[in-house]
Amino acid sequence: MYYPGTQTIETTRLILRRFREEDAPAVYRNWTSDPEVTKYLTWPVHADEKVTGNILSYWIGSYRLPSYFNWAVVLKETGEPIGNISVTRTDSRTSSAEVGYCLGRSWWHKGIMSEALSAVISFLFRETGAVRISAWHDIENSRSGEVMKRCGMSYEGTLRQAAMNNRGQVDMCMYSILREEWERSLQ
Repeated sequence: MYYPGTQTIETTRLILRRFREEDAPAVYRNWTSDPEVTKYLTWPVHADEKVTGNILSYWIGSYRLPSYFNWAVVLKETGEPIGNISVTRTDSRTSSAEVGYCLGRSWWHKGIMSEALSAVISFLFRETGAVRISAWHDIENSRSGEVMKRCGMSYEGTLRQAAMNNRGQVDMCMYSILREEWERSLQ
């Protein structure tokens, strides 16, 4: 796999870009402070904007690594971040990447994360040489699975008690898309 780092990606409604220090107030307001957003995630609600700022500083420092991929999901119409999408794991031997994402509650059910995930899938296949892209969700968060299906990912199975998140130890549903499937979808 090739690792070009987090590059800006533009879609119809979104700009996926690197986080900036000045994003902290919007990030905190739009999703990191919301227990509904973090319910199925592995990190707790941020207690205050300072916690969010510290996380952003860490993420921003990680951009120096070409293998680090973490995008702010920014609505073009407002210019402010409303979520994030990142590559949580890569494996050069199998040319595979795992993706994770979250979105502020005010923007749920509007196709925004499907638009962002589709763009990241395309980026990873085109720019990194990935052969397989996967994602998973807590079995109770079926809406996330719907996003994955809309982006051409196929359900592979449920791994029992395979992950820990804010609900405790949970079953996780695994999805993936292969390069050949993505290429066929473009025809």
